[in-house]
Amino acid sequence: MQDALQDHRPSWDEYFMTLANQVATRTTCLRRAVGAVVVKDRRILATGYNGVPSGLAHCGETGCLRQQLGVPSGQRHEICRGLHAEQNAIIQAAKYGINIDGASIYINTQPCVVCAKMLINAGIKEIVYQNPYPDELAMSMLQEAGMALRVFQP
Repeated sequence: MQDALQDHRPSWDEYFMTLANQVATRTTCLRRAVGAVVVKDRRILATGYNGVPSGLAHCGETGCLRQQLGVPSGQRHEICRGLHAEQNAIIQAAKYGINIDGASIYINTQPCVVCAKMLINAGIKEIVYQNPYPDELAMSMLQEAGMALRVFQP
């Protein structure tokens, strides 16, 4: 019986990426649903999804300026009302006094350059991501920083 139960349990990577995808369902972004889970010693420290700051009107109400202007994915982040999932996870950890230095982050989408810089400075040591994102500078900086990068393979 015990062996049968263990055969059906997801791996730790599957478990945390499933949670990242579930967290992404809370997005308020009209263009992309991204979720992030920060983990250390197989314990969840913080989560984040992409969307506008707390208390502000969601993009479904205001519209998406980047979409209206035809801005391609990966460009002009500064005109977006929202924060990225990784940013929200880092902010959540800071707000509640959770040390994420040396942690891993599971993200259902490869980080952009802005998030890559934040993850480096936050002390994240490993990024596990599921979907590619068109940002070569982000990948270059992560590699230069010695970040462990893994593409999630279910």
